[in-house]
Amino acid sequence: MGAPLRIIDSALFIYFLIIAIAVPLIDGQTILPIDLYPKFLIELKSWFFKQIDHYLVFEMPYFYVGIAWFELLFQWPVALMCAYGIAAGKSWFSTTSLIYGSSFLTSLAAILAELIGSKRASDKLIRFYYPFLVFAVLSFARGLLPYSGTSASIGKTAGLNQKKQA
Repeated sequence: MGAPLRIIDSALFIYFLIIAIAVPLIDGQTILPIDLYPKFLIELKSWFFKQIDHYLVFEMPYFYVGIAWFELLFQWPVALMCAYGIAAGKSWFSTTSLIYGSSFLTSLAAILAELIGSKRASDKLIRFYYPFLVFAVLSFARGLLPYSGTSASIGKTAGLNQKKQA
């Protein structure tokens, strides 16, 4: 199970790094004062979401704003912890991965229910969320797998660190 676990951890590490950057810079524009952001980031977000006709971003219903707050205040820090956990080979990574995956799946369920149920979303918009759904499930599933000291894909393993300290 070592090689597949390393591939999953590597994919999740890249995903968590992207989330570490995108959430405060892009998603944060939904809830934080817009004057905190440079003009090019505001224009980039506006251009991109117009391309996929993301009506939730422009209409900002209360549930979507609530999810944005939840993402910034809870999911983003957990994603940072997950990236660190993978890089440092921490034994608690499985737990944080499970927490992130389950909370993100819950948020996605609410968003996708609105998009599909309202019949207002384009296929392009719904397809935009598929990669996020894949990574949410992957994070959740990775959290269910037992921790192995050899599964750290980037950092030193906890088992090796403990032997050095003894």
